Amino acid sequence: MAALTEAIHIKRKMMFEYEGAPYACLDSDISTPTARGGQTLVRLKMRNLLTQAVFEKTFKAQEKFAEPDLALVPASYLYSDGEGSHFLDQESFETLTLDEAMLGDAMDYLTEGLMLQVHKYNGNPIGLQLPIFVELTVTETEPASRGDFSSGSGTKAAKVETGLELRVPPFIKEGEKIKIATETGEFSGRA
Repeated sequence: MAALTEAIHIKRKMMFEYEGAPYACLDSDISTPTARGGQTLVRLKMRNLLTQAVFEKTFKAQEKFAEPDLALVPASYLYSDGEGSHFLDQESFETLTLDEAMLGDAMDYLTEGLMLQVHKYNGNPIGLQLPIFVELTVTETEPASRGDFSSGSGTKAAKVETGLELRVPPFIKEGEKIKIATETGEFSGRA
């Protein structure tokens, strides 16, 4: 049997199971009553890992939650088609398929062969964990005008090979590889 965790011990970034679904704790707030005999309550801001829905719920401090059967497996991106996006599990060498809802905005960063991690719940893929940075090639950007370099603070629009549009410094040219932070979708540097 999986270990049980009391609500009062659930902290930020912890995973737990509630009503048969896996959740990630985004924030926790403990309120201790001032009156005698009052119960300590724990307010959790939590994300359902299956639907990505975020909500807050209050629990009694002693309520217990099971540890979910979650696993992160290394995988590489293969391709996308009408059925979904396909990834190669690097441990079992089986092909894992995730649909559009499971991916979120991850398609903005996926290129063939990209190494990442797939979240599995009860053995089935439910989502992705992208690397912190990805390297993508700039496919479209306007050329920098001479005055852009003097101030050093300007940016210009650019489009990368996956279709993601972002702001980059004026010295970035078409065909150049750049590093992008997957959490924010912002330019991080030259690759």
